[in-house]
Amino acid sequence: MRDTVFTRQSGWIPNVIREDGDLKLMLGAGADANHEPRTFTFPIGEDHLAVIQEDLARHLLLWSAVLPLCDAAGTRGRLDEDAAVALLDPVLLSAPEDVDALFRRIPWDRGRLVAHGADVDLLERGQVCAALRAATETSDGKRAQEYHARRRRAERGVVLGPLDTAILTYTGQYLHGSTIPGRMPDAVAPALLPEVIRIVATAERACAGMRIGSDPRRGKRATDKRDWDRMATAVETAVRRAHPGLADDAVRTVGFLMCSEAADRSRNTPVEDDEEAAGERADAGGSARKTALSFTDDKGVEKKWVSGGPRTASAEFWGFVADRSAGDNEVFTIEDEEMGEGIQLHFYADSIARVTTVREGEGGSDPEYGVEYSLVDGIGGYRKLVGAFVLGGCAALAPYGSWMSDAAEFERARRRRDAD
Repeated sequence: MRDTVFTRQSGWIPNVIREDGDLKLMLGAGADANHEPRTFTFPIGEDHLAVIQEDLARHLLLWSAVLPLCDAAGTRGRLDEDAAVALLDPVLLSAPEDVDALFRRIPWDRGRLVAHGADVDLLERGQVCAALRAATETSDGKRAQEYHARRRRAERGVVLGPLDTAILTYTGQYLHGSTIPGRMPDAVAPALLPEVIRIVATAERACAGMRIGSDPRRGKRATDKRDWDRMATAVETAVRRAHPGLADDAVRTVGFLMCSEAADRSRNTPVEDDEEAAGERADAGGSARKTALSFTDDKGVEKKWVSGGPRTASAEFWGFVADRSAGDNEVFTIEDEEMGEGIQLHFYADSIARVTTVREGEGGSDPEYGVEYSLVDGIGGYRKLVGAFVLGGCAALAPYGSWMSDAAEFERARRRRDAD
């Protein structure tokens, strides 16, 4: 049988319960393998209960000291009750200077104390008891997040000025640098907002006309890493030149904002529009334009395309790639069976082969094929080659790359490129 003996306003602060006649401290921490909250208990005495009831600061300090033991238990392990019990007297019953000394020797959860109003400066100086003189039962999670963000930057040697902080706040990157950035002018102090807007305008001018294309090799919503890096470099260079006093974190977050917005536009752009921007619909051979093609992947899955449908051949092919491409499926083929020619894309090696029928098979013999290889410069290079093939067949590929019929020669060229 379990009865609650003492609880505070905040349901997360550990409660005292009586279970089968024994006093225990009960707290929730972490999660199990099914992502359900874990609950831990360990025995305490009447003298410990008296301090917990009367002294919020000591109650919070005990919580902070026990949480690392809960973390160590993981998703399935048992709480080290002996270690938890061993904390009771030193944390709850010792003199303040002894508690401070204890917290210099043991792991403890700083964020938990900061969230409940701990004085950060005193906390950093190791005066944990004094730091909690103004502690509150209510928790301020954002205060703890800001504290952790400052500590992470301090560990990297980063010092932010007011404008740097305003820029990170504007993009939503101040607390979590991996958060997708946005534009939040209302979060910035009015006095600093005009300067933040001016810096963002510098970034917008630097990447005007640039775009980040999609990369179907990595899925339906993936974008071209080279395009991303190119835009980020252009933006960061321009912002550093125009605003040399900004911290690197602030400069990078502006570049991240520009790239994220460009990538989002790319994801929402129809594939056909993407192809048109790449020049696929230019006149590249007239009557040589393909009217029926077969797409296959390295798993033997095949898809047919015929002209007159709702999507271009290239759009249909790249959609097929986005659906099928994976770490163990990186070779895709486009074949024109009627003309006896095709191309094979090797995504794992940034290379391509064009295959033409030199002689048809006769009397049961196999046809003879001519195979030539070329290196490819990223997804942009693949798009040009696919577009050229769709519009003009293998003959239209001649201007794109150096074609080699000797497989050994090509392999040497590939290794030289990879080495560089």
